[in-house]
Amino acid sequence: MLNRFSESELEAYLDEALPAATMASIEEGLRHDRQLVERLIAINGRRDAGVHSLGEVWRRHRISCPNRQQLGSFLLNALPPEQTEFIRWHIDVAGCRVCQANLDDLTQQQQAEQAVDSDQRRKKYFQSSAGLLKPQQ
Repeated sequence: MLNRFSESELEAYLDEALPAATMASIEEGLRHDRQLVERLIAINGRRDAGVHSLGEVWRRHRISCPNRQQLGSFLLNALPPEQTEFIRWHIDVAGCRVCQANLDDLTQQQQAEQAVDSDQRRKKYFQSSAGLLKPQQ
């Protein structure tokens, strides 16, 4: 079981930058495989000593992650096709949990704003037509 997970996967595990299923698989492995625990300890030791791989730096600083403005534009379908395709890949295939959380937050925010707008519009319609309604006799 020693090489079940790559070094980069273990580094990403420490950064919580893996899809949930992969994180759970590594955690399960850590419960039963002392060699895997030792590999993780060695990676942490290198990190504490200041030795970082390029992939680790890339993940830690989220260099490939779109910002919230880009994610908002993605939700509005206002991005060029190649950016839309990258964000879809980044979330669906790469499984970036940080971007997925941002996207979920933006979606909830958008839905809340739409509900408020709809409520305000309904009130305006009612107020503008209130004088036209005749009381029933």
